[in-house]
Amino acid sequence: MTDLLHNVNMRAGDVNENEVRAAAGLTMVTGAVAFSYAYFVKQYIPLQVVASLFFVEFLTRVTVGLRYSPFGVLARAMTLRRRPEWVSATPKRFAWTLGLTMALAMTVITNSGIRGYLPRTICLICLTLMWLESALGLCVGCKIYGLLARRGWIAVDPDGESCADGHCEPRARDDVRGRSGARTSVARTPQAAPDRP
Repeated sequence: MTDLLHNVNMRAGDVNENEVRAAAGLTMVTGAVAFSYAYFVKQYIPLQVVASLFFVEFLTRVTVGLRYSPFGVLARAMTLRRRPEWVSATPKRFAWTLGLTMALAMTVITNSGIRGYLPRTICLICLTLMWLESALGLCVGCKIYGLLARRGWIAVDPDGESCADGHCEPRARDDVRGRSGARTSVARTPQAAPDRP
């Protein structure tokens, strides 16, 4: 019952940073293999399939969460023994929306038979972003979210951790940012968050 109340109060939600990075690594490797087949062997079917899979993956992440997406399930299994590092889901969801847009573009482009610099450039941008997230923990989409939040161009939930400084930090202590951006401590008991098992 207390978990349910906590989930209702945490409107922004939480995600495990370890799972996010593992999922980014899995998508990066899958995308790199498909890109290699297209670039070196001129086999485009793997890229078409992977682009469509990425569309489903990011659509699932944005709508119902990482824990229900295909790569999210694998990432959760890979990180079961690691201590969770909970971060706000809102900036991640914003980043996944950007990924969804690029995946949709790649799905349309590759399945329409378009070849050359356009799909190659989009694919390399996607691979770079996934590498930055998985290897360095740098979420470019979260940085963009933080910039937009600081400028007041997007609405920020004052009751949830917004990561308005541009990136999601592992939650060492529970705190939130108000509209002014100042940190205020919040007393909370450690309980399960929406994306926790």
